[in-house]
Amino acid sequence: MNAEPVVDYLLQRHDAVLGKLNAFLRLPSVSTDPAYAEGMAAARSFLLDWLTGIGLSDVQLLDGGGHPAVYGAWLGAPGAPTIIVYGHYDVQPPDPLALWRTPPFEPTIQGGNLHARGASDVKGSTTIAIESVAGFLAVHGGCPVNIKLFLEGEEETGSPSLHEIVRRHGPLLEADAMISADGGRQSAIVPTINVGARGLTKLELIVRSAEKELHSGRYGGGVRNALHELAAIIPSLHDENGAIAIPALMAALPLPSPHDRRDAAALPFDEAAFVADVGGIAAGEPGYSLRERLTLRPAIDVNGMWGGYTGAGSKTVIPDEARAKITIRLAPGQDPKQALQALQDHIRSFARPGVRITFAGVGAGAPASTLAGNHPLVQAATRVLRRVWQRDPIHVRLGATVPITAIFKELLDIDTLMFGLNLPDEDVHAPNEFFHIDSIVLGLRSWPLLLQELATFAPAEFRVRLGISWARANPEAIPIPRNHKPL
Repeated sequence: MNAEPVVDYLLQRHDAVLGKLNAFLRLPSVSTDPAYAEGMAAARSFLLDWLTGIGLSDVQLLDGGGHPAVYGAWLGAPGAPTIIVYGHYDVQPPDPLALWRTPPFEPTIQGGNLHARGASDVKGSTTIAIESVAGFLAVHGGCPVNIKLFLEGEEETGSPSLHEIVRRHGPLLEADAMISADGGRQSAIVPTINVGARGLTKLELIVRSAEKELHSGRYGGGVRNALHELAAIIPSLHDENGAIAIPALMAALPLPSPHDRRDAAALPFDEAAFVADVGGIAAGEPGYSLRERLTLRPAIDVNGMWGGYTGAGSKTVIPDEARAKITIRLAPGQDPKQALQALQDHIRSFARPGVRITFAGVGAGAPASTLAGNHPLVQAATRVLRRVWQRDPIHVRLGATVPITAIFKELLDIDTLMFGLNLPDEDVHAPNEFFHIDSIVLGLRSWPLLLQELATFAPAEFRVRLGISWARANPEAIPIPRNHKPL
């Protein structure tokens, strides 16, 4: 099934695709805040109508006890691989609203960029994926592979219902492989293939130093202050360089392979510019390049700290409680449970006698994911990017986390290729998030070609255990499938 007429059709519909994306962006689908429940429901309704309208069957919501996922399928290619196409419809909160230059849920084009919450993460790439499937159905009346669209509603909160969705709807999600619209490009000038991502685990730290809030005149200088105690614990997580200072966590960490370090060095990367572009201050683990620290090593970050009085004016109190939200980005081979336990043990050991430490919001976490360099998904992406870019792509790992990659591997034995279009400069999770408009054209060229390439593999080829160690030792040994047709 030729993808070229599909590409031509989609490029002719560029403005209509952009209009669909704009309508999607206007729906405030923030999954973490109950105040946006109506926006989440509106996004689900929008997607159900969209998938039904392009000709998918069995369109439905898959409930796991939280925000449901949206599902639709086209299974009219007997003998061809079955591919899950993944995206997510939830977005980060827009706060702080005062820092947005344009309304977060009113898409606005400025300087070739589309500004809106969720434009980059990940409604832009999700729209491209859906429209690529729609293009095949409109032009050919079918797709080169069987398609199962799975659009999650909780990615931005760590996918807490995903295990239960799979438990309830596992047979519906059986497939040979998955392509993710999440996990974007690493460069605007060099083609890249994502072959892995860091994992993630998290907790909320609660520090208590008294039974109630106290008057700072009556008790100041005589009792401990919960905010002071929290402020004493947080610096112990890192040394003066910014490297993690938790021996039990670092001792259990596998060292990066020479192959992974060569891959990290292959991507053109200006360390000084990377830090300067955000007005930051360089820090991290000595002995590793910045690119290696971002993708191959763990990171602990305090995402928020609070306690006491933060309103207008002053209130002379001694806080009895202080809190911090902490995340760990997990390196390849790192056990989420072991890392989380090491962090908790370390915090307890640094608390002063009498200070009460508890933890909330502790999740199971998602380990780092890795896709073998000779996997059929990587082979297919390599041929597509060579054709579109006229040069060989570079293998890269992401510093961010896409929980579904590890969860679907664990529960369904499905490997995932992250094939998103967003770029690192697009202010993801921050005010003024945007999506490069020219990424739409690139996506409408690349996604149909990828679906065509995946059809050159037999379903069983996606299930062959290719062996990560062999692939690392033989990165150039990429076999050509028996039924591959030259592009």
